[in-house]
Amino acid sequence: MPNAERLAPLKSALDALYGDFNYPDSAADPIQIVRRYPRADDREAVGFCAAALAFGRVGSVLQSIERLLAVMGPEPAAYVRRFDPRRDGPSFAGLVHRWTRGPDLVALLWVMKQMIDRGGSIEGFFLEGYDPTADDIEGALDFFSTRALALDLKAAYGRVPKRPGVCYFFPRPSAGSGCKRLNLFLRWMVRRDALDLGVWTRVSPSKLIVPLDTHVIRVGRCLRLTTYTSPGWRMARDITASLRRLDPDDPVKYDYALCHLGMMSACGFNRPQEDAQCPLRGLCQPRARTRKRSRRPSARR
Repeated sequence: MPNAERLAPLKSALDALYGDFNYPDSAADPIQIVRRYPRADDREAVGFCAAALAFGRVGSVLQSIERLLAVMGPEPAAYVRRFDPRRDGPSFAGLVHRWTRGPDLVALLWVMKQMIDRGGSIEGFFLEGYDPTADDIEGALDFFSTRALALDLKAAYGRVPKRPGVCYFFPRPSAGSGCKRLNLFLRWMVRRDALDLGVWTRVSPSKLIVPLDTHVIRVGRCLRLTTYTSPGWRMARDITASLRRLDPDDPVKYDYALCHLGMMSACGFNRPQEDAQCPLRGLCQPRARTRKRSRRPSARR
């Protein structure tokens, strides 16, 4: 966590970086697909599907989201509300995103339909476990995923596997997961600026946790936003706590800029380039890797 004398210059630099990225086409990102839909219910449905598939290379992620939406059609929220696994499931047979297969996507949409049926929306379902007096959304996320996976899966899978693939979409902080994709979805839905959509109105941005991915981890460690070295929920909360010192009301506002700074390979943490290409140069500790000496004598040339 940054010490007191570093807070002002760090906040100034991160606020400037946030401003540089706070426009819709600042970088290739799944949120650009979600923003195409003007209706709030479509943005919620598309956002949940897009965040669920947001793992792997960004180009592959974007392609997989587009393939899924091609099946769902021009009114994705209405498609989810009337979704029938037996009738609609065969349309997903050829869809694959890394280890996620068609039946897992069928199960995802089926769970989404049940959540909407019970809560009126995904937000309504989430709010059943949300405590506005809690420090953050840890408990709400845990309750959300637990309840989601307690819904019917048999209609989607037939014989439900011991560990169905849909479980990957509903991780829990209590199991140590950083819950990157769920936190990404919440950032899109709860925050409102030039990037994030502000579809939800009853969850406070101050309660959000940073979506922890490889890039945020690298930049976060470089900026000494965390003392943890292993990814997971504790690291996500630790980085968020550091960012909350910079902006208590909206700590996750910096996530998009930090993530894409890492994706651009500008961060030099544990890289030979160190901070030569980093816009946060002077505030970070990139720690270039040192090449281990070989124990065997090198061959003469």
